[in-house]
Amino acid sequence: MNFRPRAKDEPEINLIPFIDVLLVVLIFLMLTTTYSKFTEMQLKLPVADTEAQRDYPREVIVAVSADGRYMVNKVAVDGRSADTLAPSLADAAKAGKDSVVIISADATAPHQSVITVMEAARRVGLSQITFATQSSAAAGK
Repeated sequence: MNFRPRAKDEPEINLIPFIDVLLVVLIFLMLTTTYSKFTEMQLKLPVADTEAQRDYPREVIVAVSADGRYMVNKVAVDGRSADTLAPSLADAAKAGKDSVVIISADATAPHQSVITVMEAARRVGLSQITFATQSSAAAGK
């Protein structure tokens, strides 16, 4: 019987597959970072005459003044609640439910006034709402 202790073999770590994997990852990262600059598209948007494309019968323009008064299609509305504004919106909506409500609010108008217009439009069934703004060039004049 051989009772001598055997010499334990040290486990051998093979680094070649590890290096191969790292090189593949490195190549993958290099390729994806070079493509990142091509994902930024430089677009030149087409120019159109917006006045010719507007469909005026579908628009209901609601103006909100700085003190919270309303005008629907340049007609003043008495009262400041959604109950008094809703009938005026219904009368001005010539296209029915397809009408677009354009809220043209003063920059200093109370937030509640704009929400009241949106609530009145919801009560009448007008779901297409947009906000009118002016360009910075027009604001500077």
